[in-house]
Amino acid sequence: MKLKLVRFSDNDESTIGLLFVDNVFQCFTLEDQHQDQKVMHETRIPGGEYEITLRTWGGFHERYSKTFADIHQGTLWIRNIPGFKYVLIHCGNHDGHTSGCILIGDTCQQNVSNRGYIGESIKAYRRVYPPIAAALKSGEKVTIEIIDIAG
Repeated sequence: MKLKLVRFSDNDESTIGLLFVDNVFQCFTLEDQHQDQKVMHETRIPGGEYEITLRTWGGFHERYSKTFADIHQGTLWIRNIPGFKYVLIHCGNHDGHTSGCILIGDTCQQNVSNRGYIGESIKAYRRVYPPIAAALKSGEKVTIEIIDIAG
């Protein structure tokens, strides 16, 4: 399974993108902003291609095991990012909800003059997460390609 994230809007606070799974649009994304030098909890990960695995420990795993008990099998963990650790794909609405992770949502507020915002994050997560987790549980390799067309 191949995920593709196309980042199309960037400002001093946040980055908005489009997430595709096997070339089919799924939802909007929101991340921290681009910075030439990484600032802990304030910088998005670099563009590139990374493997995704399931992380079955840690705070998000514990919370999501309760919040999404009917679907949760582990947190979507983007691996082997130079200079970053524990980058996840999870719910949230604005850059204050991420520390370098990728948030997903079904609605999007422009990112030109304001801090970016995505809405209906839980709805998007409940739809997007299960097929990715199922692919991982079946042993399929899952990757994400991140393409920057903004900032």
